[in-house]
Amino acid sequence: MLTHAPTFDHLYRLFPDSPDRPAAEVAPATAVPEPYHRLLVHTHHMTVTVEDFYGGPVDVRVLACRRDGNEYARKILLALREGGRVVQFGLVRIDLGVCPPAVRDEIVSGKTPLGRVLIEHNMLRRIEPAGYLKVRLSAGMGGWFGCAAGADTYGRLGVIYTGDRPAVEVLEILAPVSR
Repeated sequence: MLTHAPTFDHLYRLFPDSPDRPAAEVAPATAVPEPYHRLLVHTHHMTVTVEDFYGGPVDVRVLACRRDGNEYARKILLALREGGRVVQFGLVRIDLGVCPPAVRDEIVSGKTPLGRVLIEHNMLRRIEPAGYLKVRLSAGMGGWFGCAAGADTYGRLGVIYTGDRPAVEVLEILAPVSR
């Protein structure tokens, strides 16, 4: 059962043996500095937001996934199509039962970022941030982002709804960016 208010721990429990888990603390939206504020404090799909910010399309890399009936979870990276630079890490839990078969199949195939799948199928689209995080990167996450362990960045937790039903829980952590 999906929740209306996922937490960092709640989503990381989906992949309990994650050596890449960073340290994170809740931060109010007003404490999220630029450019992270404009990248996170909104109600849009992060796929579109990071593509606009970096000026090009992103591709998804699925690091791990699991499925139990209609519950599907995955740990992913979004990387710029040109050059392959990783710009976002994510954990998502999806209720596939709310998805038409074509959408469900495309999500599970892991070839297209979730936001792009939902946009192209004109599905869902009500996105509610559930909180913001200040994140201190682990060595593994720093390696993905091409920076040192211990670097600070920001992220958000959120829920994507279909009608009034929560369909997707998400944790999104951005690569550190210059201010």
